[in-house]
Amino acid sequence: MVKNLLKEVGGKISQSIKSRLGREITGLHEAAYLLAGSALLSQILALFRDRILAATFGATTNLDLYYSAFRIPDLIFAILGSLVSASVIMPFFMEREKQGHEEARDFFSNIFYFYFFSIALVSIIVCIFASPILRLLFPSFAHTAQFSTLVWMMRIMLLSPIFLGLSNLFSTISQAYRRFYIYSLSPIIYNVGIIFGIVVLYPMFGLVGLAIGVSLGALLHFAVQVPFAIKHRITPRFTPPHLWGGLGGVISHVKTAFTGVKKALLISIPRTITVSSNEITELFLVSFASFLLPGSISIFNFSFNLQSVPFSIIGVSYSMAVFPTLARHFSTGKHTEFVEEMVASSRHIIFWSISVSVMFIVLRAQIVRVILGAGQFNWNDTRLTAAALAIFTVSLIAQNMTMLFIRSYYSRGKTRTPLTMNMISSVVMVLVSYLLVHFFNHAHEFQYFMESILKVDGVPGTVVLMLPLGYSIGTLLNMALHWWDFHREFKSYSRRVLRTLFQVCGASLIMGYVTYVCLNFFGTTAVNTAHTFGIFLQGFLAGIVGIIVGIIVLLLLKNEEIQEIWKTAHSKVFKSKQVVIGPDATMD
Repeated sequence: MVKNLLKEVGGKISQSIKSRLGREITGLHEAAYLLAGSALLSQILALFRDRILAATFGATTNLDLYYSAFRIPDLIFAILGSLVSASVIMPFFMEREKQGHEEARDFFSNIFYFYFFSIALVSIIVCIFASPILRLLFPSFAHTAQFSTLVWMMRIMLLSPIFLGLSNLFSTISQAYRRFYIYSLSPIIYNVGIIFGIVVLYPMFGLVGLAIGVSLGALLHFAVQVPFAIKHRITPRFTPPHLWGGLGGVISHVKTAFTGVKKALLISIPRTITVSSNEITELFLVSFASFLLPGSISIFNFSFNLQSVPFSIIGVSYSMAVFPTLARHFSTGKHTEFVEEMVASSRHIIFWSISVSVMFIVLRAQIVRVILGAGQFNWNDTRLTAAALAIFTVSLIAQNMTMLFIRSYYSRGKTRTPLTMNMISSVVMVLVSYLLVHFFNHAHEFQYFMESILKVDGVPGTVVLMLPLGYSIGTLLNMALHWWDFHREFKSYSRRVLRTLFQVCGASLIMGYVTYVCLNFFGTTAVNTAHTFGIFLQGFLAGIVGIIVGIIVLLLLKNEEIQEIWKTAHSKVFKSKQVVIGPDATMD
C-alpha cells in the first residue's frame, strides 16, 4: 500500500514537472520574472560556489590558476559558440518553421554539423598548443611548479565550450517555442556540476578536479535542452561515422552544412566578434592582474562574479524575454509595437538597475563578508573585493541597457552596429585600465584619494582596483554609444524612458542615504557584527528600512514601474495559459 502511494505521489510530481516544463510563457514581465527567478537561483548557487572556493583557497595563487584556466575555453566559446547563438539563429529558425517542419530540421542539422566540426577542430589544436599559449598569456606562471597543472586544467576545460555551444544551439528551439522553463534550468544545473567538482572531485584529484567539474557542468547544461528537441523531432540528422567516407566525407559534410546556413552564419560573424571582443578584453584584464600581487586575479573574479548577479537577474532576463517579441514585431512590420516593447523593457531595467546599484554600493562590505567571508578569505581580501564590487556596480545600468540594445539590433538583423560600438569600448577599456594602473603606481595623490574613498587604506594590492574602474568607464561609454544610435532611429524612445531614470535616481539616492544611516545605527547599537550572522542582520535590517523608504518615495512620485510590478506579482505570475504546440505548428 505504501509502495503504491509513493508511486502515485511520484507520478503526480513527475506529471506536474512535465506540465510546468511544457508551458508556453507569453507575457513579457511573466517571462522576464521567470528568467529572473531562475537566474537568481543560478546565481545563489554560483555564490555558494564562490564561497566554497574563497573558504578553501582565499585570494591565493591556486585560485588564480583556476580562474586563469577558464580564459581560453571561455574565449573559444565566445568566438564559436556565439555563431550558433539563439539571438542570431532564432529569426532564421522561425522563418524555416513557417515553411515547414522538415525545413526547420534541415536548417538545424546544418547548423549543428558546422558548429560541432568547427569547435572540435579548434579545441584539438588549442589542446595541442596549450603550453605555449598559456606561457604567452600568463608569463608570471610559466616558471612556477604549478604551470603543468594549469595546462592540464585548461585542456580539460576545453570540453566546456563544445557542450555549452551545443546547449546554446538547442536552446534556440525551447526559446522559439517560448518554453522558458526549460531554458532557465541549464545555468542552474551547470553550477551544480561545478560545485560537485569543488566538493567531491577536488579532494580526489586536486586542482584538476575543479576543471573536471566545469566540464561536467557544461555537459549537464547541454543535456537539459535535448529532450524538448527530441519530443518535437527537431534534432540533427545523424549519419553513421562509417558512412562519412573518411576525411573527405567529413569535409563534404562541413561544406554542405555551411552552404545550408551560410546566410545566418555570415550575419552572426559581427555578433561573434562583438561577444569575443568582450572576452578578449576580460582576458587582457586578467592577464594584467597576473602581473600584480598574488590573489589579484581572484579579487577581480570574485568581485566580477558578485556584480554579475544583478546583471544576470535584470539585464539578461529582460533582454532574453523580450527578444522573441522584438524579432516578431520587427519582422512583421509592427515598428510601433517594437518601440513599445523596448520602452517597457528599458524602464524596468532602469528601475531595477539603479536601485540595486545603490544598495550594492552602500552594503558592499556586508555583501562580500556574508557571501565570501569564510575560511582562508581574510579581512584584507574582503575590503579589496568590496571596493572592486562597488566600482563594477557603478556600470550595472550600462551593462543591462547595453544588453537590451544589442538584442534590439539582433532582432532587426543588424549586427555591425553593436560590433563597432563594442570594439570601440573594448579598446578604451583595455587602454584606460593600463593607463590607470600606471597612473595609480606613480601618482600618489590619486592613489591616496582612491584608497580613501573606497576605504582600503593600508591594504596591499589596491592597484587591482584600477581594472574594474577601467572596465566601468568602457562599459558606460558603450551604453552611451548604443543609446545615442538607437535614439537617432527611434526619436520617441528617450523622452519616454528618461522620466523613469530621473524618478528612480532620486528615490534611490534617498534610499541609499537612509540605508547608510541605518547601517551605522544597527552596527553600533542593535547588532553584534563580530559574527557573520550579525553582519548579515545589520545589512538586512538597514536594507529593508531603505527599501521601504524608497518605495514610499516612488509611490509619492506616482512611478509607473512600481505599480506595474505590483500588478504582475498580484496576478499570479506562473498561472499562464497551457498551449500545446505540435510538430507542425507555426510561430504565427
